[in-house]
Amino acid sequence: PPTSVVLPPPPQLAGTTEATAHAPPPPAPPPPPPPPTCSTAPPPPPPPPPAGGMPPPPPGGGMPPPFGGMPDGHTGKNKKPIQTKYRMPSLNWQALKPNQVSGTVFNELDDELVLGVLNMDAFEEQFKTKAQTAPADVGPLRAKVAQKTPSKVSLLEPNRAKNLAITLRKGGMAASDICTSIETYNQETLSLDFLELLERFIPSEYEVKLIQNYERDGRPLDELPEEDRFMVRFGKIPRLPQRISTLTFMGNFPESIQLIQPQLNAIIAASMSIKSSSKLKKILEIILAFGNYMNSSKRGAAYGFRLQSLDLLLDTKSTDRRQTLLHFIVNIIQEKYPELQTFHSELYFLDKAALVSLDSILQDVRALERGMEVTRKEFAIHEDNSVLQEFLTSNNDLLDSVVGDGKTAQDVYESVVEYFGENPKTTPPSMFFPVFVRFIKAYKQAEQENEQRKKQDVLSSEWKTGPLSTSPKPETSQKVPMMPQMDLIAELKRRQVTPLVREGKDGAIEDIITGGPGGVRDNGLRSPVHSLHWTEICLFLCNSA
Repeated sequence: PPTSVVLPPPPQLAGTTEATAHAPPPPAPPPPPPPPTCSTAPPPPPPPPPAGGMPPPPPGGGMPPPFGGMPDGHTGKNKKPIQTKYRMPSLNWQALKPNQVSGTVFNELDDELVLGVLNMDAFEEQFKTKAQTAPADVGPLRAKVAQKTPSKVSLLEPNRAKNLAITLRKGGMAASDICTSIETYNQETLSLDFLELLERFIPSEYEVKLIQNYERDGRPLDELPEEDRFMVRFGKIPRLPQRISTLTFMGNFPESIQLIQPQLNAIIAASMSIKSSSKLKKILEIILAFGNYMNSSKRGAAYGFRLQSLDLLLDTKSTDRRQTLLHFIVNIIQEKYPELQTFHSELYFLDKAALVSLDSILQDVRALERGMEVTRKEFAIHEDNSVLQEFLTSNNDLLDSVVGDGKTAQDVYESVVEYFGENPKTTPPSMFFPVFVRFIKAYKQAEQENEQRKKQDVLSSEWKTGPLSTSPKPETSQKVPMMPQMDLIAELKRRQVTPLVREGKDGAIEDIITGGPGGVRDNGLRSPVHSLHWTEICLFLCNSA
């Protein structure tokens, strides 16, 4: 019988296209064994490659070309336009240019092959922009529409183009008029708000290159949208950033001066008045004396104190808790140093100075200096511009004065802060001046309370030692007949439906009238509550008479 010869299996093929594309070339198959001496049946054909695999390499090794027949590297082949049945929404991606595809994964892709395999009808039905009916003949209609409304290619990013269109509508001027006003520094036609909006649309370097490339290709500007055409004209203005900055500076200059000057004046006046006040200095001397008198036995004598210690004068109270240390000092000043009572009249603009941020104001002054320097440079380039010349002539001296006031404010403030033992670097005006504002307010309040207490003491003393009043009565007034003390008590008890005076811890109404122990405290002063009750008694007697 014939002898069968078994051939070796063919070499293993690659499993997937992606693996084969990156795998090294397989070795050449080994040569077949020599045929046997006897006759044999022809060998079976090799098995077909698995589905999705690559064909076996050609003789001599090497890999087949990639999908789509594209050789390595971009061939420069243009994409064919795709005709759709319906209007489709746009996918706002950032596309790569043909020269940016070389060497990337996109060089190995063929989207046209995918579109040739897939049925896109379902995709169009689900993703079309709105309910549309498919035209019977798409081609002629598209050509007709293309002739009527040619598509415009924008060089700007969509959101930026949209915002620029909104800004131009707010300006209410033609693009050429806007650019001409900027070139001539015309402040009458350009508002400050519009200039600040335009400053955001100064073309970037990338946009300038896009415009230059578009013009280099010789393409007409009419194919660009209105926003792009404005950007082309806008970007050709010489020294555009400097012009916009100068116009904005000149427009804001008067308002900036009006805001800065009063704040500098407040700092200067408040600082100088505090440092030069001899009355305030004497009051601080009195406070230092009382503080050393209280602390010398425990802490020793002090040579000075922090200004924040002035707030503690209200926290230190007398033994009977009726007054504070500040109330006592105010009373001493009134009795021994009456000329010091008006010390606060020597201090000016403390409230306004307390609201000033000196660092911020000085930064604003430096910003004005920089803006004026830019304006001077622009005038040096455009010496024939009357707008720049008039502005510099009118405002140079004014700015010099503000700069001088800024230096003065800084110097006098640092001087007064150091004069009172504080650190100007860590003590801003918002901390320094409010100390004096609070002290003046507390001093005035203590004066009023001391005066009220004295009036109460006088009333209490009069009711304790003598008649209701020693002052003569007007002729038209009827004299109240004096009643014995016990009769008065009986009459009050008879007429009152409810007791006029409540029982207190110091005694009853009998004790007050008779001078008993309940109406007088250990210190000889009348209780304020009982003084008020005596006023009610007087009113009651007058009405009853």
